[in-house]
Amino acid sequence: MVKKIVLNPRLNDVFRGSAAVAAGFVTKAQLQGPRFRRLFQDVYVRSDVKVTHALRCRGATLRVPPEAVLTGRSAATVHGVKLAKPYDPVEFVVPETSRFGPVAGMRIRRTNIKPGESKPWANARMARPIRIALDLIFRHTPRLRGTVRRLRTAVPDLDMFLRRKKIKIDKLKVECRHRRNWGVRLGRIALEFVDTKAESHPESELRVVMQCGGLRPTTQLNVHENGEFIGRLDLAIEGKKTAVEYDGRVHETAAQQLRDKKRRQRLAKAGWKFVIVRAEDLASDYRTILKRIQLAGARA
Repeated sequence: MVKKIVLNPRLNDVFRGSAAVAAGFVTKAQLQGPRFRRLFQDVYVRSDVKVTHALRCRGATLRVPPEAVLTGRSAATVHGVKLAKPYDPVEFVVPETSRFGPVAGMRIRRTNIKPGESKPWANARMARPIRIALDLIFRHTPRLRGTVRRLRTAVPDLDMFLRRKKIKIDKLKVECRHRRNWGVRLGRIALEFVDTKAESHPESELRVVMQCGGLRPTTQLNVHENGEFIGRLDLAIEGKKTAVEYDGRVHETAAQQLRDKKRRQRLAKAGWKFVIVRAEDLASDYRTILKRIQLAGARA
């Protein structure tokens, strides 16, 4: 007769497989069957539980040493700023003296951690908001060659997190000024690019591309004609009357396309030129986007 998996309430959440087997709540064969899903080595959850990044973060704390600190995109996602997808690596920082890692499904970084920069969470620790913001900068590896590429990743993360958590930029700048972490120079530059008015990650990335190309766009510009509001622009080069907008999946619906068309027609009558950027454009050479914007400005 197969034992029912209802003996221990802890099995309704993430749990260590070895501990559950030792306590007699489940057998090794049951762990390998369809009732459970493995999140990490020796960490499981019932197969009917929806896997989110926050769930995997909790599961990961069952494997890390108690001094490990959840941070970066993982901690931001737990805070409600969804920067990590469900199966993205769970990000931790550990003291430089720690010998923990590597672990499949986790991203472990060794660095200095001040005592007040984290608090207890689940079975480990969670970075406080200031430290999360810093680690969103410091998390980038040397594989991301070039300042532009790093800024295109770091700044949108910061935009989204700071927009939600209301952290003062000046405080972050002071923190960066006194740090010696790898990537701190990039951090100081990134903080000069931050704009919490950005409404999406790709929009932030597009703004960074423009700024790195020497342009200074205005974010979320409300346009009025003869005292009447006629539309809002994602990014605008006001002197050239050039609007630059990112059209993601939400713009693919017929209703949204109709709204976009009407709004852009009103703005075009007022002299605005549009450059529409899509995901495939951002994925290609960013200099192509800059050329399109410059050409539109010349026509204006």
